[in-house]
Amino acid sequence: MLPKPKPALSSGDLAKLMGISPDTLRLYERKGLIHCPPRTAAGYRCYPPEAVDRIRLIRSALSVGFTLHELAEILAIRDGGGFPCARVRELAEDKLRNLERHARELGVFRRQLKTILGQWDRTLKKTASGKRAGLLEGWPSNPVRAEGRWIRGSMRH
Repeated sequence: MLPKPKPALSSGDLAKLMGISPDTLRLYERKGLIHCPPRTAAGYRCYPPEAVDRIRLIRSALSVGFTLHELAEILAIRDGGGFPCARVRELAEDKLRNLERHARELGVFRRQLKTILGQWDRTLKKTASGKRAGLLEGWPSNPVRAEGRWIRGSMRH
């Protein structure tokens, strides 16, 4: 006896199963991440069971920083019979490099913020009760350059 084929899923059922909205499914279709499913006679989308695996793959890739545009590129290669593995690795390496740079920048900003908070604490101790300390007026307006980029809102004294 042959196994019973899995039933197709409506967009509402698939979205609910995957924890996303039907609008997200339509976005994935427009971006080329999932194929436009066949429609019922009434015009409702009817997704094949394989769509679950595809959406899991998409959600997983999005969770580690891939963009919809990048996924569309990768999946188009894959769907066309190609092997996008080297491109996937290249994109992931770029993401890691950007993340490491951003972490360094955040470290600089953290140190600067700790410094200004210390300065503000000293200012507040010297300020009479009920008087303005002018903390925001003393907020540095010069951005700090870190790793070749300007960090907006940074403070340096």
